[in-house]
Amino acid sequence: MFAEQLEHMANGHGFIAALDQSGGSTPKALELYGIGPDAYTGDEEMYDLVHAMRERIVTSPSFTGTHVLGSILFEKTMVRTFAGQPAPDYLWETKHVVPFLKVDKGLADEAQGVKLMKPIPDLDDLLERAKAAHIFGTKMRSVILSADPAGITAIVDQQFELGRRIAAIGMVPILEPEVDIAAPDKGQCEQLLMDAIGRHLLADTFDGPIMLKLTIPDVDGFYTPLIEHPEITRVVALSGGYTRAEADERLARNPGLIASFSRALTEGLRVDMTPKEFDTALAASISAIYAASTT
Repeated sequence: MFAEQLEHMANGHGFIAALDQSGGSTPKALELYGIGPDAYTGDEEMYDLVHAMRERIVTSPSFTGTHVLGSILFEKTMVRTFAGQPAPDYLWETKHVVPFLKVDKGLADEAQGVKLMKPIPDLDDLLERAKAAHIFGTKMRSVILSADPAGITAIVDQQFELGRRIAAIGMVPILEPEVDIAAPDKGQCEQLLMDAIGRHLLADTFDGPIMLKLTIPDVDGFYTPLIEHPEITRVVALSGGYTRAEADERLARNPGLIASFSRALTEGLRVDMTPKEFDTALAASISAIYAASTT
């Protein structure tokens, strides 16, 4: 199964759906979906509501491996079901969509112009549970806010250190050192990031393939050397706060870079839509993101 999933991810046409909203981002995601904070009490009710939203998305007729190569799940989703089937198995066996898992525990406070990941003390246990649940790979996010060379070096060091641990147990890590789209020196951040990643690719060895998830660059084609690098299975892009239309337009100017959108994917979806309205809106979103990812 791993070899088939790797082939699908490396050479398939499409994009990754990021359905990994966590405790910090779920309230906003639900509000955009039409469910305000007065509709639930406590985290468990909130997670039940966002899971229902995710299940509605992945069980929609338009959500298939024809256009969606993979999907990133939240840890709590890994042990839930879609249409009565374990969520990771439903994605692959029913939809032919490769399952990934968000493994980071959120962001530390800003220092040196970046937000590193908080410690992940249970990472080894989480990875074992993920493998047992038939998860293919992982994703972990940290954020660059300004062009501080020491901070960006620290971000990339942390990403690669954890990436090596994840690859060593036979999973495919997605390293996500996001550059904030509001950074006043975004282009300089991207150059420093590219340099730091390049240094690691020259010095580090991995027990398997790796992927990168990056902010769409200011300079079109800037990440082409990473896209073409033999040790990188895929470079995917986050929408980062751009509208779907703007993210798609920027993405389409970067051949080989594919989407891994969350908010941009679900933009316009509402809880009160009829099944037909919902699938029509989701199909339009998937079609637009797919087109931008395959230009």
